[in-house]
Amino acid sequence: MRIGLRPLYNWVVQQAEKPHAPWLLFLIAFLEPCLFPIPPDILLIPMAITRRDRVWKLATLATIGSVLGGLVGYAIGALAMHSIGHVIVETYHLEDGFKLFHCAFNKYGMLIILAKGLTPIPFIIVTMASGAADLNIPIFIVSCAITRGARFFFEAALINRFGEPIRLFIEKHLPWVAFAVLLAILGGFWFVLRHHPSSCH
Repeated sequence: MRIGLRPLYNWVVQQAEKPHAPWLLFLIAFLEPCLFPIPPDILLIPMAITRRDRVWKLATLATIGSVLGGLVGYAIGALAMHSIGHVIVETYHLEDGFKLFHCAFNKYGMLIILAKGLTPIPFIIVTMASGAADLNIPIFIVSCAITRGARFFFEAALINRFGEPIRLFIEKHLPWVAFAVLLAILGGFWFVLRHHPSSCH
């Protein structure tokens, strides 16, 4: 485990020093809500730790990328749910999760985005379900900006305040930190797979 993780961590740290680093983070943040449900935090955190002078810029780019990608996810849900959206949902085995969130949007609207945007639950489910439920687009954009910005800027604030101790902790306990992140991601998938849409009435 250590053999595989350490080079990956070192690669991310090296990328943080390069001019294209912010745009790499932007790309990952953009793809997460519409195609590839891997949270950009796995890049944001080590990059921000390495370049604390860029921490606010990185959080801003992650937020903008996530909102723009969210709009693509929304469009897929609204216009192509039976084609592209169906393939995406089936690829990640999130059929029941999508039905659950689509049902929940009819009851709670933007509150679902505000709540789930802060969690490890795949954000792609939230964005596509918003489009499929025909959630008001301005409300969708504002909700995404609030919840994703709160998440990324909270991480940025912690790193800005405790950057060096956090870096030392991650580097010392890298396998356990990576395991915790993986567990959180899998936990989000477990939630949407575990909760059957019939539980939403």
